[in-house]
Amino acid sequence: MSDTVLYDVAHGVATVTLNRPDAMNALNTELKESLRDTLQAAAEDDAVRAVVLTGNGRAFCVGQDLGEHARNLAAATEGGDGVGAVWTTVPEHYTPIATALATMPKPVIAAVNGVAAGAGAAFAFACDFRIVASTAGFNLAFAAIGLSADSGSSWTLPRLVGMARAKELLLRPSTVPADRALELGLASQVVDAAEVLPTAQQLAGELAAGPTVAYGAIRRSLAYSAGHGIDESLAFEGEMMALTGATADHQRAVVAFLAKDKPAFEGR
Repeated sequence: MSDTVLYDVAHGVATVTLNRPDAMNALNTELKESLRDTLQAAAEDDAVRAVVLTGNGRAFCVGQDLGEHARNLAAATEGGDGVGAVWTTVPEHYTPIATALATMPKPVIAAVNGVAAGAGAAFAFACDFRIVASTAGFNLAFAAIGLSADSGSSWTLPRLVGMARAKELLLRPSTVPADRALELGLASQVVDAAEVLPTAQQLAGELAAGPTVAYGAIRRSLAYSAGHGIDESLAFEGEMMALTGATADHQRAVVAFLAKDKPAFEGR
């Protein structure tokens, strides 16, 4: 993994930090590949029971590195090596990153320390919670550069704010400040900039001490129900209940409840 993404694990919480501060954490190929691989590693690591995604510097992530993209477009126009880079970055980078954030079997929190634009905003929307700096904002900037939506924003955004508002944000992109983001449901909590990461890590720590398998099953159930009817969703809920009912955490929690005690979850 490159130094464009920093990775730290402590007390069951993995903190993933986008680390191109001078470029406002714009997504060049190196960062995209490192972020994709880091998130996959966090998803597969049983020692990680919650994940925090944040950015280093004054931005969370401003989306695609347009300088690199322009060079790839020029190369594509000339029939050179940029052809693959232009047309494969969505399936090779953006889609796996959004999928990892939205589907990993543990909670994910975005610590939005500054502006989040384009794919950067979409990555935050794929998380379960968004702790947002009072000085930050979101901008769904895809149409502003003549592109469609990617990184799952066409799926997550309507589920956060409704279809009509999602169309407005995508078709007429402008920066949504933190206080408005909270009103719309894009932000879970707004705090002072200095408190963003500590607040997110505290929440992650609380979740990391919880029933990890159950959290993952709840995430899966919500995603499944978004695309299926009630009968199928009930059947899937049954599968998830069977999965979580067989965990040691469930068994331990029932015993603790009957003893009027607080359960100690181990994430298995």
